[in-house]
Amino acid sequence: MRPIITRDILDKLYREYNRRELVSPDPIQFLWDYDDPLDREIVGLISSSLAYGRVAQILSSVSSVLEKMPRPLIFLKKATAKSLRRTFEGFKHRFTTGKELALMLYGAKLAIERHGSLQGHFLMGYNEKDETTLPALESFVKGLFVDENTGMSYLLPLPSRGSACKRLNLFLRWMVREDDVDPGGWSCVPASKLVIPLDTHMDNICRTLGITGRKQANMKTAIEITSFFREMNTDDPIKYDFALTRLGILENTDLSSFLEKWRIREVA
Repeated sequence: MRPIITRDILDKLYREYNRRELVSPDPIQFLWDYDDPLDREIVGLISSSLAYGRVAQILSSVSSVLEKMPRPLIFLKKATAKSLRRTFEGFKHRFTTGKELALMLYGAKLAIERHGSLQGHFLMGYNEKDETTLPALESFVKGLFVDENTGMSYLLPLPSRGSACKRLNLFLRWMVREDDVDPGGWSCVPASKLVIPLDTHMDNICRTLGITGRKQANMKTAIEITSFFREMNTDDPIKYDFALTRLGILENTDLSSFLEKWRIREVA
């Protein structure tokens, strides 16, 4: 299968849709409210972890969590496992309970105490010789587990188990890249090693464009798609993620109109 999209078209799409005013409604909007990267990375972990389901529900759930921790870093420093369970008792976002959220936040608190920040915690598993951030992400997730049962949480999937880990890779995109959409904050991790945050929407777009012929939106597919974009842009392979996923999300945008606009013939 030959891809039917060029870098020139992707760059035009990026210029058209990768704009700050198009961020809302998207959970990344919460990160722009925090100037301090040490607060922003905590907000990013919360926002990305809950980024599943209907957008309105995601925004409502994230907002309800952040209302309870107006200064995230200070909040976590003062928190205990018991106080976190009490604070988020009764919280529910689809499959995620307040107990699971409290466990994740307590794991984040301990990681920050050990390494100074979530970035510092991530870097403990990072090796510049690795082709992607996935080995470091595996270590990052394991380091947030408070006990062995936490590993089964839907909030923090392990890359080694085959899931595309869309939400965790989305978190890394937000924290590593820096432009009008992604606020950045993690200066020690290169964008060249990021993996595409793959969900069924992005998977459908990439199959339509001939970027992948795989049938499942799993980690193997995410790596294949990332490899294609890395050929397009070695230094920043997931640069086009936000712009592409606006197709079908923003009003009056859809994949069919995009294909027609650029005179692209859909792959059968």
